[in-house]
Amino acid sequence: MTIQPSLPGEPRRPHGPRDPGDAWVIADSGERYWGRFGAAGLLAVDAERGILLQHRVSWSHFGGTWGLPGGARHEGESAFDGALREAGEEAGVPADAVASRFAHVLDLGIWTYTTLVADAVIRFEPVISDPESYALEWVALDEVDERPLHPGFAAAWPELRAALAHRPALLVDAANVVGSVPDGWWRDRAGAAGRLRDRLEMLATTGVRGADLELPHERWFPGVTLVVEGRARDLADTDGLVRTVRAPGEGDDSIAGEAALLVDSGFDVTVVTSDRGLADRARDAGASVRGAGWLLGLLDS
Repeated sequence: MTIQPSLPGEPRRPHGPRDPGDAWVIADSGERYWGRFGAAGLLAVDAERGILLQHRVSWSHFGGTWGLPGGARHEGESAFDGALREAGEEAGVPADAVASRFAHVLDLGIWTYTTLVADAVIRFEPVISDPESYALEWVALDEVDERPLHPGFAAAWPELRAALAHRPALLVDAANVVGSVPDGWWRDRAGAAGRLRDRLEMLATTGVRGADLELPHERWFPGVTLVVEGRARDLADTDGLVRTVRAPGEGDDSIAGEAALLVDSGFDVTVVTSDRGLADRARDAGASVRGAGWLLGLLDS
């Protein structure tokens, strides 16, 4: 493959400085892919309005088709940061208005495209904020195939849509996970629970491999709930991604209740515990179960 920088005067983001990533990757077959360091786009999902699509201007690659806000990644930029940056630049998507659900990666060896699928958690209206769009619209899932789609998005859409049925959630039995490692946790139960929560915050940020959740696609970003009981309830509050539930009584009762509520809300719930009795109750509620060692393996990887 070869790299061909964008040509002087080429109609690509004419109002602003070019980045080293703004170049074509050309395969030996002659096929061209935009983005020297790969590319990324955002598939924003609104539970009521569908997905956000961009009608691409005629001079862009496969102009006139509908696809996702996205583009070339900058040098050293992660695919997730690139997807959010491009969506902000092209469609005015506020980064804090979406929560990552999963990432789909097309890897051609010489070039990659990452689709970050994220749920709209704050209602927003897209704004055409650069010259690359004719229009931006929320499109119902059943109507997406009626549009003339960008070939790359058209190829990925059936698999992406099927994966939208999954909403993973981790429900963690703090007492069981903390108690599985003899590191002196009994001297400061609240502190030990807080340290576990800090590690779970990192996991919620970086995500979990799809294979570890028995789900398709490269990486998922499950919602994480940590249930604490007894003296561990004294851990300090934080504003992170991990939701903390302080059990008023037995932690097992709260975990079983939370599992049932999440399952009823449509989540794919994984309860993390090595307690056999609680595991049976979790399965009765419709959740799957993983042991403490499984979670610790994820946190250590």
